[in-house]
Amino acid sequence: MNSITEKPWGSFEILNSGKNFLVKKILIKPGGILSLQSHKHRSEHWIVAEGEAEVTVDGEISNLRENQNIFIPKGSIHRISNKGMNQLIIIEMWYGEVLDENDIKRYEDVYKRI
Repeated sequence: MNSITEKPWGSFEILNSGKNFLVKKILIKPGGILSLQSHKHRSEHWIVAEGEAEVTVDGEISNLRENQNIFIPKGSIHRISNKGMNQLIIIEMWYGEVLDENDIKRYEDVYKRI
């Protein structure tokens, strides 16, 4: 069974992984916001499974609902937040040659992790 990793904004669970990919289920609490960040070694694809997401990619803001998705190219500065009153569930897929939680460059973080 996969373990759940708690974060200040919610939690995540790794669902599957392979040579160049990793799939996570991310739960974001109401009001939760991930850091503004980029990745040197991976791209990401986010699918909204439940709730509504506010997504920022390279300064452009999009609002996504259930069954909508967005691609985050490698190197793009991005973040996701839950401005709603219900939990937000995202299915996130990483793709790249290096799949590591440490491949994060943070630019802003409301939880002071910079």
